[in-house]
Order: sequence, then C-alpha cells, then structure tokens
Amino acid sequence: MSANTKAVLFDLGGVVIDIDFGRVFSKWAADAGCDMAQIRARFKMDDLYKAHETGHISGEEFFAGLRKTLDINLTDPQFIDGWNAIFIGVVPGIAKVLKAAAKRYPLFAFSNTNEIHKVHMFSHFGDVLENFETVFISSEMGVRKPDPLAFTTVIKQIGISAPEILFFDDTKENVEGARACSLNVVHVKSLKDVIDARIT
Repeated sequence: MSANTKAVLFDLGGVVIDIDFGRVFSKWAADAGCDMAQIRARFKMDDLYKAHETGHISGEEFFAGLRKTLDINLTDPQFIDGWNAIFIGVVPGIAKVLKAAAKRYPLFAFSNTNEIHKVHMFSHFGDVLENFETVFISSEMGVRKPDPLAFTTVIKQIGISAPEILFFDDTKENVEGARACSLNVVHVKSLKDVIDARIT
C-alpha cells in the first residue's frame, strides 16, 4: 500500500461478496429442463449484458434477449431467481477487515452490476455494505469498468486524487483500466491480498 493512501475503493463481486455464475446456469437449466453446459456455452458478456449493467436496458429486456440467445423459455421471475443465485455470501473474513479499515480510511465500493443484483445485494448484504460511504453502481452511472470514464467519474465523486486511492478488484481488465487512470491497485485473488495491503 502507498504511504499516501487517503481512501480505499473496493470492487464487490469476488472481493467482498462471493459469486459463482455456475449457480445461475444450474438454476436456469433446472427450470428450463435442459443441460447446464448448453447455457454456459451460450451465455456471453456481450452488448446485451453490458447494456443491462449500464442501465441502458431493463431486466425485462435483458431476459427477452436471453430467451433468444440461450434458447430457453423461462418467465421473468424464473430468470430473476436464477440471476440472483449468483450470490454465495459475504467473503469469509472480509467483514472484519472492512470494519477495521473503516477506522483508518473512508471506504467506497464500485461494482459493475445491474438493478436486479443491486436490490438483492442491499437486501441480503446490507450489514457489510454499511462500511462504505458510497457504493457506486454501473447501472446507475451509465458506464462500467474498465471504461476510463467509469473510473474518472468515481474518482471525481470521491474527491481525492487517483494516486491517493487504493483500489481492490479481482478482474484483470479492471485492474489494468484502473492503473491506466493512475489509481493504486491490488489485483485480488484471495482475502490474503486484501490483508497483505495493510489497510487495517
């Protein structure tokens, strides 16, 4: 960690909240009566997915697109149930780290996510999310990581210069994008990477 760190920014999925896309595919496959491998092979983080994560299309429009690309005929409630199955729970040990870190630094979160997942996260993981002064959500911002505009928007709203912000993310492209915007970055592969940054 840089000695001049004045704020800490966390990705959520994979860093604070444990997720698994396999759970989504499994639930959709069970409801559709098809092979999970079929859904896994056809699901892409394509323009439709990104439009949903930036709030440019609704959940209903996203699911209408998935009916075609995945070739499954589920109802919107079935899609939502499967979509929210991605969440496993809070990463073991992170709540303690965040609570301690919040005594030293202002904490913020920045998540590429959609309105459906946002609602689920705040209703199920509200306690851990309370550690953050602000949670920046891509579907509310209209832009997502690793777009430079996403990072510069968050930096401006935090109100601290980029080199003074320490950012934790588990996705390589987001780590590279953040570094290009002058943030100090830790590529998170496990809780140990957060602990080793000595923010507590």
